[in-house]
Amino acid sequence: MRKILIAGNWKMHKTQAESQEFLQAFIPEITNTNIDPDEERGIILCPTFTSLGLMSKTLHGSRVRLGAQNIHWEDSGAYTGEVSGAMLTELGVSYAIVGHSERRLYFGETDETVNLRLKAAQRHTLIPILCVGETKAQRDAGKVEAIIENQLQKALVDIDQSNLVIAYEPVWAIGTGDTCEAKEANRVIGFIRSQLTNADVSIQYGGSVKPSNVDEIMAQPEIDGALVGGASLEAASFARLVNYQL
Repeated sequence: MRKILIAGNWKMHKTQAESQEFLQAFIPEITNTNIDPDEERGIILCPTFTSLGLMSKTLHGSRVRLGAQNIHWEDSGAYTGEVSGAMLTELGVSYAIVGHSERRLYFGETDETVNLRLKAAQRHTLIPILCVGETKAQRDAGKVEAIIENQLQKALVDIDQSNLVIAYEPVWAIGTGDTCEAKEANRVIGFIRSQLTNADVSIQYGGSVKPSNVDEIMAQPEIDGALVGGASLEAASFARLVNYQL
């Protein structure tokens, strides 16, 4: 059964104090939300690494699950600035974002290293959120399907698709205010699903999701949730996304 997952990716925002302030405002806003993280629908927050410990303690026993923004493929070693699966699971982390376009663009992430990170996440019983998507130039050239198919083929080698979430994030829509039209996002996500061996993989849409468009996005039959950047930074805004209306 496909789960609905609304995830907030805070990127490099919020100190521990600011994270705590967010939770104090956010948790009351979802008290009556029909969400069960162990069944068909859930909420995920992916804060900065420095806030994971604090948020793990605060969220313990709540319906919100904790995610990391990255994971290294080795369990330990001389990898300055990286974080291992064991370090994440020790903090109660359940999910890990892998292959975000910003990691690919700014830090040299490749489809091959994405595959290694996916394997590491699954090895440590974390559920990886694999990000795929095309640039504006690739879309304009009519290469959307070819680019995404190539990303999936390389990333999913020897990956257990029963323990996986995918996020379709058109690069041109991330942080730009430009959102992929809901029906087009639905079409591409349907294409992604056609490339998988497990039709029950939850596939999110990400790219300038906000309160003004979340209802239309979530009404699409192929879309199983959202991976949200900027709109997840304010408690009221993210609560509105979690409490989307069909």
